This record gives sequence, C-alpha cells and structure tokens, in this order.
Amino acid sequence: MPTYRDEVVVLRTHKLGEADRIVTCLSRRHGKVRAVAKGVRRTSSRFGARLEPFMVADVQLYQGRSLDIIQQAESLGAYGAQIATHYDRYTAASAMVETADRLNEAETTPQQYLLLVGGLRALARGEHAARSILDSYLLRAMSMSGWAPGLGDCARCGLPGPHLNFVAQLGGVVCQNCAPAGSVRVDMATTGLLQALIAGEWDIVDAAAPAATAAASGLVSAYAQFHLERGIRALEHVLSEPAPPEEVHL
Repeated sequence: MPTYRDEVVVLRTHKLGEADRIVTCLSRRHGKVRAVAKGVRRTSSRFGARLEPFMVADVQLYQGRSLDIIQQAESLGAYGAQIATHYDRYTAASAMVETADRLNEAETTPQQYLLLVGGLRALARGEHAARSILDSYLLRAMSMSGWAPGLGDCARCGLPGPHLNFVAQLGGVVCQNCAPAGSVRVDMATTGLLQALIAGEWDIVDAAAPAATAAASGLVSAYAQFHLERGIRALEHVLSEPAPPEEVHL
C-alpha cells in the first residue's frame, strides 16, 4: 500500500531545501525509515516539534520511490526536551540513536525499537545514571544483533570460567591460554556488573562502586565499537560517573 502507519523513534534529521527536513527513524514494524517532512522548519508547522531527535511518534507515511513522505505525526513520547536540558542525558541519548542508526536493516527488529524507546524514556525520567543506561542499551542491542559478549566461559575455547581477561575482538572474557599479550584484566566485580547491565538488574548496577562502573563502561564502549566496525562519535562526549574524592588524613 502506498500509505502506511507506524510508531517511530527519530534518530536524526537533515535540512532539505528552505523548509523541509529528511527524518531518519527507527520504526516498530518497518525497520529503519528515511522520509521527507515537508514544511516542518516553518514556524507555522503543526508537527515539526514532534519530529526532533529522541522523540517517539505515531506517523502516517506515503511510500515514495526513494524517500517516503510524512503526512501526519502524533506524539507518543516527548522525551527530547527532558533529555536536552541535561548534558549527560543528551550525550548518552546521542550515542544510543547513533548506534541504532548504525545497525543493519536485518537487525532492526521490533525488539530493537522497544529497547531504544525504553532507554530514552529512562534517560528522560532520570531513573538511573545516564552512562549506566547507555551501557545497558549498548550491551542489549549488541546481544539482540547476535553479538552477546561471553562473560562466563572462555569466549574462544569454551574453558569454564571465571576468567580475568577481556578481549573485544574474541567476543568477551577469555582464559589465560587464549588471552593475547596486553589483554585487559578485569576483576569479578566488573564482570558481575556487565552481567547485571545485560540482565537489567538495576539494584546491582546502581549500587556498583565507581571504579567498577568506569571499568565496565570502557569495556562496553570498546566492545560495541568493534562490532559496529567503526567508532560511535557521540561516545567521545559521554560523561562517566565521577569517582568520589579520596579522604585526606592529617
């Protein structure tokens, strides 16, 4: 059918002409969609604000030859304003939508859509630390795409764990025999935190020590960017949870 409806998350936008925009969305049922929103840059536009990055909308589209055309848009989740006023939330959300945009069409499933919506909602409400929400999203998105990190047995030879080396290129934790020189060493607290981030065990995540949180974030960043085969630019601006100041004894 030339006209269809779907729920979408706006990933990014580009100017087109004097008043239009090209909107790239992750939809619930049609994967990634690129469509033209006509006249949305005019102050008189009725739905321009509903098609900004991080917004969730119910849209009606007309199927075109190269780009679809957005005919209507009704807001389902106005998360953009709540995210944009907090730097840590904004940079985390930017990294999340950039990751969703990088995933191949074959990997954009309804579950990926729901995962992104849930992550943006959690960021907008400030439910947890922004970096932890981002790390959980990245690990779950990678897992849904078939790249779940091995965090128990050796990811290369299958030797039962626990193991203390993490190699993104080999798929997760590896045993001492499989670990190449210079491998990152991880402790059990960091490995447990990674498992909690994947499982959504937020009581464990929220109670984690700052050192474990920072270590886990570094591993998640390296793992996600390796499997996406290029860097996530927004990660350069993401703030980590600051470590508490050391006590000074006089």
